[in-house]
Amino acid sequence: MSERTAQQESWVVNGLCIEGLCWGDVGKPPLLALHGWLDNAASFAVLAPLLVEYHIVALDLTGHGKSSRRSEDASYQIWDDLPEIMGVIKQLGWNDFELMGHSRGAMISSILASVIPDRVNHLVLLDAVAPQAIAESEFSNQLAKFLKDKPRGLLREGRLYPTMDEALAARTKGDLNLEAAQLLAQRSLQRRDEGYMWISDPRLFGASAVKLTHGQNRAILENLSMPTLLLQAENGLAHAFDIRAEAERHISNFSTEVVQGGHHFHMEEAAATVATRISRFLAS
Repeated sequence: MSERTAQQESWVVNGLCIEGLCWGDVGKPPLLALHGWLDNAASFAVLAPLLVEYHIVALDLTGHGKSSRRSEDASYQIWDDLPEIMGVIKQLGWNDFELMGHSRGAMISSILASVIPDRVNHLVLLDAVAPQAIAESEFSNQLAKFLKDKPRGLLREGRLYPTMDEALAARTKGDLNLEAAQLLAQRSLQRRDEGYMWISDPRLFGASAVKLTHGQNRAILENLSMPTLLLQAENGLAHAFDIRAEAERHISNFSTEVVQGGHHFHMEEAAATVATRISRFLAS
């Protein structure tokens, strides 16, 4: 297959259909890419073709893009995707691989790498490291928020936009530029009779039932024995959570660099710089 053309793939794991995009020859070293909140596999459509040395598989995580939504009794805890991700890895036949994640996908990547450290050769984190921790004393309050939000999420319908331009504009109110929103729209924007709707599961907007504590986050970071690279966006979200100091303190083989751009810097003009930095790191 062409180095620069994505190929659509799908896998069925635990009764859920997991969709994804692949770039590069299957004979090259494998790299798994996990997108951020409300994004999809097309989040890597700019960056992946630049990483020509690798066979890249980017997934639509459950409730995102073309992948299945989780059942009504299930939830979207940040670790809930791990069994399906492991199922895809098994079907791909990968014994070990490179792992890269952006935002929420970076947090999932850190958790995954911490539980199978012998199988992840390098870990690349784009503008996030671990979930935002809460104090143990907040457990009951957090669970109460979840119980309040879940029924609303099950009943909630996505907002209907009269035109595609209006739907795209809704995704560009933050740091996402129009070109990036158009890429994501190919997998997450659906035409309806009366307009357009972003089809990510509304439950993704609800509170998590449980959030990790500072000690649990620390345990995750301390178990990342593989070389780990954090690329922080100059105008991204990572600075708000002050994640760099925590990562430097607890990840044994850690390096970091600030890259120009916003939270989706890997889909912006900085993508070439990001690709060069990642290629150099993975080759080390």
